[in-house]
Amino acid sequence: MKTCLVVDLGVIAYGRALELQRRLVEARKAGATPDVLLLCEHPSVVTLGRNGHQENLRASERVLAQMGVEFHPTDRGGDITYHGPGQQVGYPILHVGEIRRDVVWYVRQLEELLIRASGDFGVAARRESGLTGVWVDVPGRGPEKLAAIGVHFSRWVSSHGFAYNVCTDLRYFNLIVPCGIRDKGVTSLERLLGRPVEPAEFQPRLLDRFAEVFGLDLKPASGAELEERLEKVTAAPLGAGS
Repeated sequence: MKTCLVVDLGVIAYGRALELQRRLVEARKAGATPDVLLLCEHPSVVTLGRNGHQENLRASERVLAQMGVEFHPTDRGGDITYHGPGQQVGYPILHVGEIRRDVVWYVRQLEELLIRASGDFGVAARRESGLTGVWVDVPGRGPEKLAAIGVHFSRWVSSHGFAYNVCTDLRYFNLIVPCGIRDKGVTSLERLLGRPVEPAEFQPRLLDRFAEVFGLDLKPASGAELEERLEKVTAAPLGAGS
């Protein structure tokens, strides 16, 4: 069974996490690291995918600045989304080509692990026909999105990944048209369960399901251990803080 390192970055600025992913992708392509799953939360940020539409940003630069929300164009697939505290973000840096050379399959596997992890909390999450991500049917409101997915590939090594709303402040999604979908809402695990829940409670189930779906042996690692591996292909340090 292939090994996958799991590194919990805690709260990290989106730009720093993006640069770390780029370094890891190069290291993975060079064979300097095994597969890696980065887990983190971001301070409030709106990101626009490479196929996104600027008009799906509802707020002006002034409003974003007043609310302390950054804006980042990025190279992942998908449209526009929000990241913030209370959201479990996962960035798998996997050599998918060594597992199965199929991008659609990979995205469906990400959906599957999040559906299974939701089920561990009694939430009947599902896919929505023609759309990416993980959805739930909410009485009186219809389908609402629980998790967003957007990925990027370089020589079959994946980056970016998923963002699962655990206890996210959903009001921030009013700043955008989430994923460019105007007729469906957004929800969180906390809202669905009707009780407080933190990413630390969700994370163990997420890891179990990630290992199960991808058939990987997960090994916890620290940022320092990761940096030691990265030094083989780059001299730039990870730095500290967010």
